[in-house]
Amino acid sequence: MRSLFSRAIQADTSFSIGLGLIVILAVAEISAAGFYYIGRARAARESAQAVAATLVHHPAPAASTPLAPAPAEPSQATEAAAPTPLPSLVDQLLREAIELRERGDTTTALARLQEASESDATNAAVLEEIAKTYEAMQLFDRSNEIWRKLREMGPSAGEAYELADRRLKLGVPTPAAAAGFASAPLDAAPPKDVGDGITEGSMFGITEVKTTETPDPDAETNLTLQIGIKKQPDATIDDTKVKIQVFFYDMVDNRDIKLTDAEVNYEWLTPKHDWKETNPEILSVNYLRPKTKGVPPEVALSEAAASVRPGQKGRPARVSTGEAGQRKYLGYKILLYYDDKLQAVQAEPARLLQLFPPSERISPP
Repeated sequence: MRSLFSRAIQADTSFSIGLGLIVILAVAEISAAGFYYIGRARAARESAQAVAATLVHHPAPAASTPLAPAPAEPSQATEAAAPTPLPSLVDQLLREAIELRERGDTTTALARLQEASESDATNAAVLEEIAKTYEAMQLFDRSNEIWRKLREMGPSAGEAYELADRRLKLGVPTPAAAAGFASAPLDAAPPKDVGDGITEGSMFGITEVKTTETPDPDAETNLTLQIGIKKQPDATIDDTKVKIQVFFYDMVDNRDIKLTDAEVNYEWLTPKHDWKETNPEILSVNYLRPKTKGVPPEVALSEAAASVRPGQKGRPARVSTGEAGQRKYLGYKILLYYDDKLQAVQAEPARLLQLFPPSERISPP
């Protein structure tokens, strides 16, 4: 009995130990499983939070919505947003006209420029190219009309105004004109205008030329020039060294340009003309062609000019030329010398300076 009881006790003890081990293993497995599932749940929760954060702070673009570019710097954004402007119709016509003229097609070039002028009649660049095209076509009267328009526009026309002023004073730069006037190379800079028509380095300038034609039943043409001449403000002038020449030109038989054979008289309108005042001195020169149709004049103007020295009285000057033909007034050329050196020139039309270029110096009588 005793041994049986002892075995039972031993069996119970072993059973208890085994059962305890089983319980411990079960608890360990349950704990491990718990930790495993808790870990997965935590990972899933963190993943969900990360996804939520991504959706809130960095939304994915929709399939139909283009990806927006990153914001640029203000200047870059402005440059990118402003497209290159297309050339206007006037600019396009202007460019085409210049190209056509350079290829020698002046007629088509002029048509393009006229079309551009219809769109913008006060465009200085268009007017400048029209004048240049007329010059290329040797239509100097028409080119001078355009240059006058540009000069009337004043400094607001920019460089075109300065070019127009030079063209009307000196004419188109050609080798002949360059050789005759100051022997300057064609690419030399034009004399700087210091005001009142006076160029840099000159003592005198021509401030204005006013042309007036008087109706006269006994004359074919009765025309008067009023020429304003001004000295440098601080210059001291010897009036015996001042010489002014006014040349008139006629168109003969609508073909040839010659010095006039009409009567020419001159008169100082200012009383002293001693060049001591700062105001311009005014010289009046009259061109008179009587109605002597078919009868050649007895005498004609020597060199078709009034050669004036201050202090002298005006007088008609005529010498015989013996030239026949139908004559019509064309224009004038004014030369102003001081101490036998050319100071200022002006002509209308300007091409007279090309056909009859002035001398830089004049030989004393």
